[in-house]
Amino acid sequence: MKAVLLTAMKKLEVREVPAPAAPQGHDVLLDVESVGVCGSDIHYYNDGRVGDQVITFPFAIGHECSATVRAVGSAVTHVKIGDRVAVEPAISCGVCDQCRAHRRHTCRKLLFLGCPGQLEGCLREQLVMPEENCFPLAATTTLDQGALVEPLSIAVYAAGLGAPQRGQTCAILGAGPIGLGVLMVLRQLGLDNIYVSEPLEYRRQQAKQFGARHTFNPFASDLAAAWEPKEPLGFDIVYECCGQQAAIDDGLHLLRPGGTLVLVGIPTVNRISLAMDYARRKEITLRNVRRQNDSVVPALQHIESGAIAMHKMQTHVFPVAQAAAAFDLVANYGDGVLKAMIHLR
Repeated sequence: MKAVLLTAMKKLEVREVPAPAAPQGHDVLLDVESVGVCGSDIHYYNDGRVGDQVITFPFAIGHECSATVRAVGSAVTHVKIGDRVAVEPAISCGVCDQCRAHRRHTCRKLLFLGCPGQLEGCLREQLVMPEENCFPLAATTTLDQGALVEPLSIAVYAAGLGAPQRGQTCAILGAGPIGLGVLMVLRQLGLDNIYVSEPLEYRRQQAKQFGARHTFNPFASDLAAAWEPKEPLGFDIVYECCGQQAAIDDGLHLLRPGGTLVLVGIPTVNRISLAMDYARRKEITLRNVRRQNDSVVPALQHIESGAIAMHKMQTHVFPVAQAAAAFDLVANYGDGVLKAMIHLR
């Protein structure tokens, strides 16, 4: 079968690799259909690593995907041949202390698609996954929408960690796909006083269309000073969605005493710092996001009901032969890209 392999930093190649074996037990053989290019994929593409997770080349990355069931193991009951499914990329053991505590996303033996030292990614024609990782799509849901379930599930989980309540003020720092997803989830929850900080003008415009009350370019002037006249008491919740030290600093300044800072973005560096004078005097709550937990079904329901128009995030589609062009586009923020999809067939 064909697979897209990262063979060096900033170099992708389509190669022939062995097809997976027939599925056994509760496993399902999938024909991968659509794959979304994620910001963490770009970290691997640009730097060959995310923190201490370092790629050994060649390696298949990618974890946001939809697929069609090709074959099933003898014990599979949840899906059948021909089903179109959204794929949850994290495989947990189900028996460790974390799984028993309903924290499958921090499973002691977690295996994640496209993560070095764990599993090869989904940028390949076929994939074997446990049936519990396969979520059937409604007939009205497209395969591209199915691939967008994974990033929306992260947004659903991240938004909930802030414990938002109607009437509260929220700031979102970074309007990439996850930041915009958090915005749409908050709007669906009934919050309407939401500010968005984003350096790219076209993404600020998208945030406005998705319901942000105010947007701001953090590179234009001091963010806290710009928003203080509008929100002199500060924000109840700040969602940091870009993984930048400057945004974390801004978040601490923007929060009211007793507020919550939710760290959603993935930094390219191993360490960040907190201005502890602000954090201590304000007695802020700090929440750190690890992907998602029990949020795939709600995300899928949001998409299928039309409550959240995640498909509006999809700006570009590439055939698998042009996967490198898709990664270059996303890595360089080209042509107004929000979410680029790669079609495997």
